Formats: sequence, structure tokens, C-alpha cells
Amino acid sequence: MADASPNGGGYARLGPPDSPVRLYYSDTGTGSPVLLIHGFGSSTYTWQHIMPGLARKHRVIAVDMKGFGQSDKPYDERYSAMDQAELLAELMEREDLRDVTLVGHSFGGGVALALALQADGRLKGRISKLVLIDTIAYPQKIPVFFKLLGVPGLSHLSVRMVPASMQVSVALKLAYYDESKITDETLEAYTAPLRTAAGKYAVIHSARQIVPPDLDEIAARYNTIQLPTLIMWCDHDKIVPMDIGLKLRRNMPNSDFQLVKSCGHIPQEEQPEQTLQILDDFLDGRNQASLSEPSSSVKR
Repeated sequence: MADASPNGGGYARLGPPDSPVRLYYSDTGTGSPVLLIHGFGSSTYTWQHIMPGLARKHRVIAVDMKGFGQSDKPYDERYSAMDQAELLAELMEREDLRDVTLVGHSFGGGVALALALQADGRLKGRISKLVLIDTIAYPQKIPVFFKLLGVPGLSHLSVRMVPASMQVSVALKLAYYDESKITDETLEAYTAPLRTAAGKYAVIHSARQIVPPDLDEIAARYNTIQLPTLIMWCDHDKIVPMDIGLKLRRNMPNSDFQLVKSCGHIPQEEQPEQTLQILDDFLDGRNQASLSEPSSSVKR
């Protein structure tokens, strides 16, 4: 069931009937649907610069995943990518979404991959294309911030003792190539959920589960994904290395690799015009020439 809200968004009650989770979503435009899945610590806010452009031709649905933004932040342990994918699969079924393009950023890309692995089963006929933006996908070096959040005791101490605004400022400076583009509005959007006990709990328990214990087994199945796939990567990503994107390109048979220039980890915020152009080309079928490697001028 979904509850309408005055601003064009709403809440979907998902999960088991005895302990449902309300996920907030925005829903604009008409046409083939595009489902936007944000990254760790983020929300629907991250898509604000590209949603109007996408909505000119598509129905654009952006969801705050469980534990983030305006969605519920229950005190349970179900915050993994698979848990998030289960809720979004239920949302797609309830809304009877078909011909969907999944767009996942960072942790949300991991969720999108989990959904894509169900495209020939439970979600058959519902997903038509896949977009992975600077996404987690393989074992990699974890930033210190995530390591601290993964340590019981220390994680709660660090989240409670360090002001939320300072935590967000450090994280965004790592995620942006051009720090001057980090606005007060952006800082506030990322900081607000961390001012609550539930928001802090959700961040800690999401960070602890950000790397699935069976990641190698999951990754071995990426080559079974036959969906047309766009892999979009920033040329200065310090959080998820470009090598991850290139490995995805090699292992996904129907994929295309596109580079976003002068960008850190969040292209939809830092380089929205480039991001929207690449997405539009992919959605319209215009960027079919796959790139196996970025140009030699890109700094690695």
C-alpha cells in the first residue's frame, strides 16, 4: 500500500505485515520508468539536479532506502544490500512496474546488481536496463570511515562524540573532486538524518553490512546479467576505485563504460549536466559503442 503526500511523493509500506517498513519515494514524469537508488548515507536529495531532465521523457521514481532520508529507520539488523533489494523488489511488484531502468549509485549500485540478478526470475519482465554509477561490486580497500563504523563499541562512540556536521563534511570532501561545489544545503541534507538516534543506528548497521560475506559468490554471477548495462564512473573517485568499474565492464557481457570528467564519487551532484547527458544517451540507445578502457590521460 502507498500513502500519498502533498509534495508528489509518498510512503510505501513494505516488508512483513507484523513489522512493515515505510519507504519514502518521489514520483514524477511519465513514460518508461526509471528507478533511482541512492548510495550509503544519502537520500533522494542526491538526484535533485537530474530528476527534472529525466522526467521530460520518463516516469522517475526516487526512493529513500530503509534507514536513510525520510524512510523508517528501525532498530533491527536488516540493512544489507540484499535486504534493501528485497524491499525494492516488493515495491516494483506492488506498483506493477515494468520496463524499468534501474539506476544505482555506490551502495545503491550494489542493490541494483542484486535486483538485476533476479531479472530472469522473480522480476522477469520488470527490468529492462541497468545503470551502475561508481558502484560497489567487488572486494576493495575500505575507507577508514567505514572501518570505524564497522567496529562494535567504537562505531557508536565515534558517531555520538563527533558532531554530525563534521562527519558529513569529512565524508563529502572525500567524495567530491571540487570541494567548492559542496554547498550549505548539501551539508544540511546529509547531516539532518544523523541528528537522530535512529539515523545514527541505521548508518552504523548499514556500514557493518556494506560488504556481503558472500561477495565473491555474488560477483561470480555478474556475467549472467544480460541486461543492457551502462557503467558510469568518475575519473577521480577516491571511494570506489575505477578498477572496480573496469572489472565490471569486462565481466558483464552487454555493458558500456562511460567516464565522467573532473568528478569525485557523486556525479549526479558534482557533474549533473555530464551525468544527465550520458544517461539520456543510454536511455535513448545512442551510446552503444563500448569502452573497454578509459583514455590514457585519465589519472589512475
